Amino acid sequence: MSGLMSRRKGARFEREMVKRFRDVFGEDVRRGLQSRSGEEVPDVDVPCFWVECKRERRTSPKKALAQAIGDATKGRIPIAVCKDDRCEPTVTMLLDDFLEVIGEWWEASKR
Repeated sequence: MSGLMSRRKGARFEREMVKRFRDVFGEDVRRGLQSRSGEEVPDVDVPCFWVECKRERRTSPKKALAQAIGDATKGRIPIAVCKDDRCEPTVTMLLDDFLEVIGEWWEASKR
């Protein structure tokens, strides 16, 4: 696949993820367009997460998460959303971050 086709495939996936995250977080979610200043921005800008999206024939979730961890700003939980061709998207995050998020959900669900 050419570089242009690959970039288009990735951009389509990012727009799809914006729609999916908006279903949960509302209109504050947008695609993090690359900055001309060189400042790092997430692929999908969600208030509490730093989302790195990868859409390839065979993704590397560990590499995508490492990129999200390296780029994430303080206060944002880094996650990688990866989709291999003809497969469902998956989310990868650090165990401590997962337990923090799921723990908050669990406590709220018991009320």
